[in-house]
Amino acid sequence: MPSHNLSTINIDGLELLGYSVAGEETVIGVPQLNVCFDIGKAPDQLISISNLLLTHGHMDHAAGIAYYLSHRKFCGQKPGVVLTPENTIEPIKQILMAWGTLDGNHIPAELVGMRPGDEYKIKPNLLARAFATKHNRGSLGYTIIETKNKLKPEYCGLRGPEIVKLKKQNVTIDYPVEDPIVTYLGDTKKGGFIELDFVAKSKILIAECTFVVDEHIGRAEAGNHMHVDEFVEMIDGFENQHIIITHLSQRTFIGQAKKVLKEKLSKEQYEKTILLMDRRK
Repeated sequence: MPSHNLSTINIDGLELLGYSVAGEETVIGVPQLNVCFDIGKAPDQLISISNLLLTHGHMDHAAGIAYYLSHRKFCGQKPGVVLTPENTIEPIKQILMAWGTLDGNHIPAELVGMRPGDEYKIKPNLLARAFATKHNRGSLGYTIIETKNKLKPEYCGLRGPEIVKLKKQNVTIDYPVEDPIVTYLGDTKKGGFIELDFVAKSKILIAECTFVVDEHIGRAEAGNHMHVDEFVEMIDGFENQHIIITHLSQRTFIGQAKKVLKEKLSKEQYEKTILLMDRRK
C-alpha cells in the first residue's frame, strides 16, 4: 500500500505526482523526466526516481532525504543523485552519517552542490539548470530543459547525402535550441528569476502561493513566502502554458483559494492554473 495519497496531474504525457501543504510537506515527482523536486517525507511512490532536486533544507521539504537514499539501497537501486544548494552539502552529509550509524548501514549518495547558473545533465538531451530564489540563504529553483539541434534555415532544403557531405567538411549546419519543460520555484518570494527567459517561457511553472487573504500579507513577508497579490504580479507577462500552485497555507481551504484566484487572475490565467492539492481538479 502506498505511503502517501499523492495528487496526480497529467499534462501532455507528463505525470506530476505530489503533495504540498505549507509547513507540513512538499514533494513533486515527474517520473518521465526522472526528477523529483524536494522530497518531503519520502513517499514510497517516488523512491525509484533517480534525481532529487532540493531547493533548500527546511524539514518540510527535505526531511525524507535519508529514507529516500537508504530505501534505494534496500531496493537494490543505484545511489540517488541529489542536487542541492552548495551550503547544504555538509549538513546533509552529517545527517546521512548519523542515520547510517543508527541504522547500522552506510547510506550511499551522490551529492552535487549547486549554485545559481549551474547545470546538471539528467539525460543526454535533458538538463537541470539552477537559479537563485528569495527564501533563505542559498535557496534555489530549477528548470528542466530539453536540448535539441535545429538545422539552420539555409540548409533546410538539402537532402541527406548533401548534409552528410557538409558535416564531413566540418561545416556547422545546425544550432542549439533549448526547450524549457518545467520550472519549480520551491519556497520563494518574487525575485530576480522573473527576468530569466527559461523561467518565463517554461511550459509548466510550479510555484508556491502560500497566502491568499489580505490579513496574511505580513506572514508572507516574515517567512519569505508568496502572497497571492505578489503571485499575480509575478506571472504577469509569463508565457507558461500550465501553472501549478503549491504550498498553500494550512489556514486556507482549497475552495477559498480558488475563489480568490478567480477574482484576482485574468480569465486566461485562471483557466491554466491548477492547485496541486485540489482533489477535484
